[in-house]
Amino acid sequence: MNVLSLLAGFAALTALVPSPVSASGSERGATVPWMTYEAEDANTSGTKIGPDYTGNTAAREASGRRCVRLTDTAQYLEIKAKSDSQGLVVRYSIPDSADGRGADATLSLYINGKLQQKLPMTSKYSYLYGAYPFKNEPAAGTPRNFWDELRLMPGAIRAGDAIRLQKDADDAATEYLIDFIDLEAVPAPLEKPADALAVTEFGATPNDASDDRAAFLAAITAAKTQKKTVWIPAGQFVVKGAIDVADVVIQGAGMWHTTLVGVDDYTPQNRVAFYGRGSNITLSDFAIVGKLNYRNDAEPNDGIGESFGTGSTIRNIWVEHTKAGAWIVNSDGLVVEGCRFRNNIADGINLCVGMRNSVVRNCTARGTGDDCFAMWPATYAKSTNSHGGNRFINCTAQLPFLAQAFSIYGGDSNSVENCEAIDIPYGAGLYASTTFPTEFGFRGTTTYRNVRITRAGDGDGAIGTVANLIDLVGVRFEDIEIIDSPKDGIRFTSMKEHALRDAAFDRIQISNPGLSGEGRAIAAAHGAAGSATISNVTIKNSKAPGWIDTPGFKLIQKSGNSGVNEGKPGS
Repeated sequence: MNVLSLLAGFAALTALVPSPVSASGSERGATVPWMTYEAEDANTSGTKIGPDYTGNTAAREASGRRCVRLTDTAQYLEIKAKSDSQGLVVRYSIPDSADGRGADATLSLYINGKLQQKLPMTSKYSYLYGAYPFKNEPAAGTPRNFWDELRLMPGAIRAGDAIRLQKDADDAATEYLIDFIDLEAVPAPLEKPADALAVTEFGATPNDASDDRAAFLAAITAAKTQKKTVWIPAGQFVVKGAIDVADVVIQGAGMWHTTLVGVDDYTPQNRVAFYGRGSNITLSDFAIVGKLNYRNDAEPNDGIGESFGTGSTIRNIWVEHTKAGAWIVNSDGLVVEGCRFRNNIADGINLCVGMRNSVVRNCTARGTGDDCFAMWPATYAKSTNSHGGNRFINCTAQLPFLAQAFSIYGGDSNSVENCEAIDIPYGAGLYASTTFPTEFGFRGTTTYRNVRITRAGDGDGAIGTVANLIDLVGVRFEDIEIIDSPKDGIRFTSMKEHALRDAAFDRIQISNPGLSGEGRAIAAAHGAAGSATISNVTIKNSKAPGWIDTPGFKLIQKSGNSGVNEGKPGS
C-alpha cells in the first residue's frame, strides 16, 4: 500500500482547516481538508431564513439554524473561493413529492459567470414524517430530515473564482434551500500498489450499470490466497449485495475517486455493504453510497458492519445513504480514522456489542438520523469481549435529524476526547444514558474531556445525563465549552426512580444558554434523582437563573464556580 504518500498528502490537505483549539491548547474536532461557505453569509438575491430553534423546520436542521431560499427565476447565491479546490459539496433541500416517494430537479452551477453544469437534486433521500422510526408519507405530518447533499468535481476551481448557484428558467423545483457549500482540495488518485490485484482483472467494469459484486468476491478470494491487496481503481462500481471480508486489505484510489454504489432495487439482499467476518481487515480510500430512504432497524442496511476481530483498520472511507454508516460489534483494537459518515438514516458510527479498546479518530458525521457517534454494549447478540476502553478522539458531529452528537450508553471506562459538536437540533452534544438494555451498565470512569458544543441541547441539554433503566454511575465531564444552547446547558434526568451517582463536572463554560426563550444553564428535570459535583463552572448570559433544582437531586458546589445561582426548587 502507498501509505506514506497517502498520509503525506492528507497531512498537507488537513493543514488548510485547523481544528478549534481549547484554552488548554488541545485541538477539538476533526482536522478536515475542506472549507465551508455558509449560504447566509454569501452574496445572494434569495431570502435568508432563520435562525429557528423550535418546530420541525428546515432552518432548525440547518447549519447555524439559517439557510437561503431561492424561488424565482434568476435568483442566485454566490461565493468567492478562498483557495484552490477540485471537490464541491452542496447541502440543499427541494420540496418533496405529494406521495413522499421523492421529486427530482436541477439547479444551475456557474463558475465565473459561465454555466458549468446542471446539478441533479432529489428529495428521495430526505423528508421523513410522523413518529419514530418515521415514514415516507407526508400525511403523517411532523416532517424532519429536510436536507441532502450532492458531491461533484466540476473541474479546477481557483482562489477568487465566483461559484454561483442559480435558479434558471428550466430549474423546475418551486424552491431551493441552500445550507452551505463545501470546497475541497482533492488529491490526485492514489496509484495501484505493486502487490495488488485489481477488481477489474476479475471482470469489474467501472462507470456502467453492471453488477460488479462477483468480480469483487473473486478478487478477494485470490488476494487472500496470494496474500496480496485488493485494489479498486478510480471509477464508480455497482455492487448488488453485501461483501464479507476477513484477512484482507482492500484499497481504493481515494474517497473522491473510487465509489461503490447500490442499485435502484435496494432490497435488503441488494444493499452495498462490507461485513467483517474475522480479523486482520483493512478497508481504505473509497466511498460507499447506498440508496436507502427509509428506516427499518431489523434489516441489515449498514454501510460497514459486523465483527472486525483484531488487527483491523477502517481508514478514509466515505459512507452515505445507508442505515448506519458503520455498526461494529465484537472487535478488539479496531482503528477507524479519517472517515466521513454522511446523511445516514441512523447512526454515523456505533461501537456496539463487545467492542474493546477501539478508537475512532479524526472522523466526521453529518446529517445522520440518530447518534452521530455512539457506544452501546447492547445485549441483542452474544459478546465476545467485555465492552470498554473505547475512545472517540478528535471527531466532529454535525446536524443529526434525531438524537445526539456523542452518546455513551454503558461500558467500562469509555471516553470522548478533543471533539466538537455543532448544531444538534433535537438532542444533546454529550450524552450519558442508561436508556437502553446493556451487558452491565456503566463501570469504571466514563470520561468526556475537552469538547466544544455549539447550538445543541434542544431536548436533553447540551450535556445530558439520563438514569433510566438502571442507575448512571461514574461519569466525568472536564474542560467542556457550551455555546448558544437553545435550551438547557446541562440537564439531569431520571426515570423509574433511578439515580445519577458519582458524577463530576469540572472546568465547564456555559455561554448564552436558553436561546429559544426556554431553559437554564443547569437544570434538573422533575423527578431527577441523585447528585453531581461541580467545580470551576462559569455561566455567562443565562436567560434565566443559572441553576434550577428538583427535590431528590443535589448539586454539590465546590470551588471556582461563577454565575451558578439557585432557582426555586421544583419549578
